[in-house]
Amino acid sequence: MRCLAFIFLLAGVCLAGALAGAESAQADILINVNKGAQRMTVTVDGTPRYTWAISSGLDGGPPSGSYRPERLERTWYSQKYDFSPMPHSIFFFHGYAIHGTNYVSRLGRRASHGCVRLHPRHAATLFALVQEHGKRRTKIVVTDGHYAHR
Repeated sequence: MRCLAFIFLLAGVCLAGALAGAESAQADILINVNKGAQRMTVTVDGTPRYTWAISSGLDGGPPSGSYRPERLERTWYSQKYDFSPMPHSIFFFHGYAIHGTNYVSRLGRRASHGCVRLHPRHAATLFALVQEHGKRRTKIVVTDGHYAHR
């Protein structure tokens, strides 16, 4: 009986180790949106991977804070602003999203109604990264000035 209990205990420890290993194999994604610098950095598992120019809102949007993605939309059109295309949208707070834009000449300065605009290639890359690793493992931090840290 003791031998059987030991085997179950050992199996439980091995299973717990395997599950912990599977959990740590997924990446944690941190998206820092710096409205002051009009830049975004994307960090995966603590390692900076991308830095891109953005355009945030003319009136200061989106609001500063820490968010999780709420939904992903590969193809989306603004229902509020004349059905403007919003490819590779990552919605994170009350209709605010990170998405691609055709107005790439405006990247690096405020230009949007409040969303965070990216070059279409960068938006596609970010969308795929969040889709691959999951919304729960993604954090979006929006700041007015200096980059925020985890």
